[in-house]
Amino acid sequence: MRHPPRSGLLVVVGAAVALVGTAVAPVVTASGATSACTVEYSVTSTWDAGFQGSVRVTNNLTALSSWSLTFDFGAGQKLTQGWNAKWSQSGITVTAANESYNGSLGTGASVSAGFLASRSGGNPVPASFKLNGTTCNVDSEPTPTPTPTTPPTDPPVPEDGPPVLRVSGNKLVDSGGATRRLLGVNRSGGEFACVQGNGIWDGPVDDASVKAIADWNVNTVRIPLNEECWLGLSNIKPEYAGANYIAAVRDLVAKVKAHGMTPMVELHWTWGQYTGNSAGCSDVHASCQKPMPNMQHTPTFWTSVANTFKDDAAVVFDLFNEPYPDRATSTAAQAWTCWRDGGTCPGIGYEVAGMQDLIDAVRATGAKNVILAGGLAYSNDLSQWLTYRPTDPAGNLAAAWHVYNFNSCANESCWDSTLAPVAAQVPLVAGEIGENTCAHSFIDRVMKWFDDRSLSYLGWTWNTWNCASGPALISGYDGTPTAFGIGLRDHLRAIG
Repeated sequence: MRHPPRSGLLVVVGAAVALVGTAVAPVVTASGATSACTVEYSVTSTWDAGFQGSVRVTNNLTALSSWSLTFDFGAGQKLTQGWNAKWSQSGITVTAANESYNGSLGTGASVSAGFLASRSGGNPVPASFKLNGTTCNVDSEPTPTPTPTTPPTDPPVPEDGPPVLRVSGNKLVDSGGATRRLLGVNRSGGEFACVQGNGIWDGPVDDASVKAIADWNVNTVRIPLNEECWLGLSNIKPEYAGANYIAAVRDLVAKVKAHGMTPMVELHWTWGQYTGNSAGCSDVHASCQKPMPNMQHTPTFWTSVANTFKDDAAVVFDLFNEPYPDRATSTAAQAWTCWRDGGTCPGIGYEVAGMQDLIDAVRATGAKNVILAGGLAYSNDLSQWLTYRPTDPAGNLAAAWHVYNFNSCANESCWDSTLAPVAAQVPLVAGEIGENTCAHSFIDRVMKWFDDRSLSYLGWTWNTWNCASGPALISGYDGTPTAFGIGLRDHLRAIG
């Protein structure tokens, strides 16, 4: 957020259809029989007028150099888009053909692809699947003998307290494999008070004030930070810089964890002079939101933060608050390339550190913590996030997104078209949600869309500012909500 400078998964496996979490019908097997191909079909999320699905195809016979999967929708469902395959629909028949990069399917090899579709009623699982014309999930012997399988084990139970998180597919999971959502608030202050010479935090961060956050049924607290204050640069008052600042951050992280919540440390304000389109300030120092991180200090910042918390995998790293190189450059390709690769970016006068540079800095320390990377347009645009996705050798990268009622991507149609494909492949966390109306009708819509897909979101912000001039959740650090904050508080309590 830019703020004023101030002090039911359905699975088809073999010939059985099961609803995860319920009793499973016996799987029909035949001794020595092998299906030519196996298709696992899953509905990963549903909403009023649509759903998200995926298929995993395994070839059990001779290696294929290309493949095409077909199946029929049985209740009028209509394909709207897909990924990892060339998707099409003719009548009721859906076809997923390989892309140029995944056409080879060796014996025993598998490939997965996903799609979005609309629906107006029921959503039955397709009755059969064909791979290159051959029916899948059918044993080669005609007279199989039914034998009961071992009953499914109970789903993993979430850990107590803040979990050790990792990425598994498009979910965040704990060490036991249980899916986790990050639901909570931002605790602003650490990004601006120190550089303005007023302290380290804005308002109290004692145990009572952190407990008040937890009392909203919050499980995650995002903590914005300042690059120059953490690094102790000479323009920051010594009492608010370097070791003193780091100790204060560590102390707040410890309090957040002590109350069972996940701490998310996030880089908000950085060094680098930018006076172009949408500049927040003309100051070279970290006194406002800059369009991108800088090579001079930001990799050093993340090396230090990663070394500080690398032995605590409960801490999440959010690389950079709200990139906006798209305001400085003339094309989307230039902006997204700058976002990922950094370097000399059109319209930005300092050498940029791209998301890949920052991931590399974190991983070079040995830290395996989950990392979030927000997109363009102040993290509101994820339209090409997958295309320009950085490489994470630890496999623990998630996408961050921000939304306010005044943003461009602020309606369900945009979320369906740009967010759903990202959420199908990586965990998606709305690191900031809010509205400037001192009401909560907009975030109610955001939370419903994210709830329907079991995604994560955090409200901006746990500070006692005037909610008529910005989205402040509270009027007192005892947790008294504003007219805006009561929407988030009551919702989190209701879904807890």
